[in-house]
Amino acid sequence: MTAVLSLEVYQQQQGDAAYRAQVHAAVDTLLDDVEAQMPDSTEDLPSLFTLTETVRAERGRLSGTIVQAYVERRYATYLHQARTDCPQCGRSLKARPSRPRTVATMVGAVTVERPYFYCTPCRHGFYPLDEALGLSDHVKQMDIQEAGCELALDMPYEQATQYLDKWTDASISDCVLHDLIGEIGQDVTVLDVCPTREEIQQRIAQVGAGHKWKPILVLGIDGAAVPTRPDTAKGTRPGRKKVRARRGSWKGEYREAKGVRFYLVDEERIVHLISWHQVQSEEELGEALRQIQQAGLIPEEDVRLCAIGDGAPWIWKWVQQLFPSARQILDYYHCSGYLHAVAEAQYGADGVRATEWLEATMARLFCNEGAGVIWGLQRMKPVSDEAEKTIESALTYFTPRLEQIAYGSHRKGGYPIGSGAMESAHRFIAHIRLKRSGAWWYTENSNAILALRCARYNGTLDRLFERKRRPHIAEPHKDENG
Repeated sequence: MTAVLSLEVYQQQQGDAAYRAQVHAAVDTLLDDVEAQMPDSTEDLPSLFTLTETVRAERGRLSGTIVQAYVERRYATYLHQARTDCPQCGRSLKARPSRPRTVATMVGAVTVERPYFYCTPCRHGFYPLDEALGLSDHVKQMDIQEAGCELALDMPYEQATQYLDKWTDASISDCVLHDLIGEIGQDVTVLDVCPTREEIQQRIAQVGAGHKWKPILVLGIDGAAVPTRPDTAKGTRPGRKKVRARRGSWKGEYREAKGVRFYLVDEERIVHLISWHQVQSEEELGEALRQIQQAGLIPEEDVRLCAIGDGAPWIWKWVQQLFPSARQILDYYHCSGYLHAVAEAQYGADGVRATEWLEATMARLFCNEGAGVIWGLQRMKPVSDEAEKTIESALTYFTPRLEQIAYGSHRKGGYPIGSGAMESAHRFIAHIRLKRSGAWWYTENSNAILALRCARYNGTLDRLFERKRRPHIAEPHKDENG
C-alpha cells in the first residue's frame, strides 16, 4: 500500500535532501582541497601538525556552508517573504528586490540574500531575516565580538586580534575591538555587573552549611591609582588627516579607581561575591554602594557583616551611612605602618628598643588595649621635632578609631584584620589590564574595561553579552529596584 504524503511533508523532505546534498558537496570539496595540499610521495608523509593545520585553515568554508545551508532550509519563509507589516505603523508592505549580505562568524563567512522592506511614511527600512537571526549591524557577528572582547579584557587590543586570527577562523581589527569594548561597557552600572539576590544567597548558604555561626561577609573599600590621559589628548594635529595629538602636547595623570568588594570568609579561603571598580569620585562610589544596599543584595540578617579599610574618612562615611551595623575594622597593615614610623623616629638609633616598643605596642592592640596604646603615645617624650610630628600623626589616626583597632576581639570573632583581599582585587581587576607599560587611558575607556572585568569576576559577563544580543531582555535587578 502506497503512503500518501501531504504537500507540506513532501516539501520538507525535499528541503532536507537538498540541505544534506549541499553539505555533502562541501565536505567533498574540503577533502579534495586537503588532499591537494598533501605531498604525493609515500615517503614524505605529513606530520599530524601539518595535517591539522591544513584542515583548520580549510574548515571555515565547510562550517560556513553548513550554517548557510541550514539558514536557507529553516528560514525559507523569510528568504521568500513577499509581504509584511511595518513594525512602526502597521502598514502592509511589499518586498523590494532581495539584497545579499555576507557576515563573518567564528565558523566562517555566511552569505544570505533576503528581501528588503521599506515604509515610506515612516522612513523605516528593515530586513525581517536579519531580525529573526539576530544579526549584528557589524560585519563581525556576536560570536566574534564576544571572543575578541574576552581576549581584550586580558591583553592589549592588538595582541587580542593577533591571537584571535591565529587560533580561530575569525579575525577582527584592533580599532573595531576597541570600539566594541566601549560600546558594550558604556553606561554599565554596578547593578548590571552584580549577581542576582538569589545567586548571592545561594553562595552564602553554601558557605554557611554545617557551621554553627553565620558566615562572615566582608566589605572592602579602597582606591588604586591608574594612568589616565586628559580629554585634550583627543585633539588632532593640523591638516586634513585625522590623527591623534602628539604625546608631548599632553601630560598623563594618575587618578584613583575607587572600588568595593564583597566577599565571604570560608576558613582558609574567600568566596567572591561582588566587585565594582571605576575611576570615580567618592560620591559616585557611595551611590554605587547605595544601589547595592537598596537592591537588597546584601542580606545582613543572614551574615556577620564587617567592613575593612584604611583611615580615609570617605570610606567610613559611606559604611556608617549605608551599613551602620557592620563591624568596622581598620586595616592592620595601615595601623602597623604608623607604629613602625613612630618606632623609627623615636628609637631609630637603638634598634633593640625600637623592636621592643613596637612588639609590646602591637601586643597591646591584640589584647584590646587600644586606649592604653593611645595613653602611651601621649606620655612619650619626643626626641626630635620629626618624632613629635610622627607621634602626633599617630595619635590623630588612632584616637577616633578605638573600636576599629580592637584586633583581639576581631580575631576572636573570626574576622579578617587585613585588606589583602581588597588589594588583590585591585591587582587582578585593574592593575593587570590598565597598568601596562606606556598605557594611558581616557576615563571612559578605562571605566568600560573595568566594568567588563568586574562582570567577569562577578560571573555576570555573559549577561552583558546577552543584553547586547537581545537589548530588550529584562534587567535582573528590576524587581529589587522597583
